[in-house]
Amino acid sequence: MNRQDFQKCFDTSGPVILPVIHVLDAEQVRRNIEVAKEGGCPGVFLINHDFEKEKLVPIIKEMRHAFPDYWLGVNFLAVTGKFAFPILGELQAQGIRVDGYWADDARIDERRAEDDQPEANEIAKILKTSGWDGLYIGGTAFKKQRDVDPAQYGKSARIATNYMDVVVTSGVATGHAADVGKIEIFREHCADTALGLASGITPQNAAHYADAVDLFMVATGINFEGDFYNIDPDRLKHLMHLTQK
Repeated sequence: MNRQDFQKCFDTSGPVILPVIHVLDAEQVRRNIEVAKEGGCPGVFLINHDFEKEKLVPIIKEMRHAFPDYWLGVNFLAVTGKFAFPILGELQAQGIRVDGYWADDARIDERRAEDDQPEANEIAKILKTSGWDGLYIGGTAFKKQRDVDPAQYGKSARIATNYMDVVVTSGVATGHAADVGKIEIFREHCADTALGLASGITPQNAAHYADAVDLFMVATGINFEGDFYNIDPDRLKHLMHLTQK
């Protein structure tokens, strides 16, 4: 997706901030969505960090009914689109809209030719036949996945633009800021495709990435200190202020 079109989807001219909620239960998710809404965030991601993906599905349904018009994205932890898109298509057929899917690993392989990407092609075919039509946000050179040679970051980014709406990359681990040079390489090689960043974003460092990045996916950087599960309204307010243009 063109980065200008992506920003128009969220009615902003700067980076879109979508908090990532590490789900415990429906009440905790509902509370954090309310905080995100009140803080001016246009949507959130839900992720099943502590249990299997099947237990997240009923919570997705409950949150969609509770917040029928709010942008709702999902990450099934460590699950590619190959397995996620059929689930999302089934939910959509039931009238449960999921607006975006974030895959930790979009299965881009920079070791192969740019036109020889069998796993990414398979995922693309499954997406097409799944019936789901939300935003696909695909992890590329992403934390906790296969290590990618920094010399191949540009190639990874170029390949990724052929398969997803938003290319997303990260630092080396949760809570670790991405190297600014890495993000500059991704920005250059993504060209006009929207670019997301997940991991290590804080009110203190967001400005370093704001010109290059279209989407901030943030959890620990806006949560209460030492709390993996709950958004701190003050830290969120500070981040929103810094990234708004």
